[in-house]
Amino acid sequence: MKTSTLPALRVKPELREAAERALRPNETLSKLMESSLESFIAQRAAEDEFIARGLRAAANAQQSNHYVSAEAVLAQLDQRIASAKRT
Repeated sequence: MKTSTLPALRVKPELREAAERALRPNETLSKLMESSLESFIAQRAAEDEFIARGLRAAANAQQSNHYVSAEAVLAQLDQRIASAKRT
């Protein structure tokens, strides 16, 4: 598969210096930028899916008229925390 290039990125000298300081041994600035972009894209996809699940859950609750109170959710979370502390 052929690779592709991204547009050049203009940044302040301070940001470039900080990026260069963050490099691991034998890591290039290009590799750091590529891995950072991959991580950001994965994070954005997870965020989009999280929002989509929330919107689906809200629509399902509205359609079924079945809601769980915040107090009930918090009580269940408190139980889980207490249980985890015991183990």
